[in-house]
Parts: sequence; C-alpha cells; structure tokens
Amino acid sequence: MPQITVDYSEQLAGAFDRRGFALALHPLVVDLVDTRLAACKTRFRRADETVVADATTGHAVVHIGIALLPGRTPEVKAELTAAVLDLVAGHIKPVDGMQAHLSAEVRDLEASYRKR
Repeated sequence: MPQITVDYSEQLAGAFDRRGFALALHPLVVDLVDTRLAACKTRFRRADETVVADATTGHAVVHIGIALLPGRTPEVKAELTAAVLDLVAGHIKPVDGMQAHLSAEVRDLEASYRKR
C-alpha cells in the first residue's frame, strides 16, 4: 500500500516520463496520506488502443488509480487527486496534434487486501 496503477495510451509512450513521474509521485503520496516511501508501488500499463468521444484521432488518455488502506478523509483524497493531476501534466511532453485527457482517482482497498 499504496497500490498505484497508471494506464496510458500508446501514443504517449515516447512523451510520458513514467519513471520520473513515479519517482516524484511517491514522495507526494507519502506527504499527503501519511505512509512510508517504501510502501509506494507504481505499475504502468500501456493501452494499445483508446477511444475518446467520436473516435477521431488526436486524443490520448492517462488515468492514475491510487488504492489506499481505508481511513483517509474525502478531503485528503481530493487533495491527492488534484496534486497527482498537476504532477502528471508536468511529465508529459506535448505531442503535435494530440490532446491528452488526464484523470485520477483515489479509492480505498477492500477489506480482503493482503500483502506478503
């Protein structure tokens, strides 16, 4: 915990500094939700195909999902979501003719969550 998953459109593969984003994201999460840096884990999943709106070209998607142990207030989750969106925007280089749609969510892990 936290379990962080980043889905991103293939078109952004060369423009998205994923490692830099993760290395900046982890301390941000630590500061906002009171966890340990060693507990932060981020995985990236490139989506071979994404469709936005009417499927015209020129769109790409980045979605960050952060799953935490329960106990954070809605205000803390909202603050983290906003900070994550600001952070990710700074780690994606502009791509000519491409609009990046960025989104993030913070959710509680289910009671069944275990780690080893």
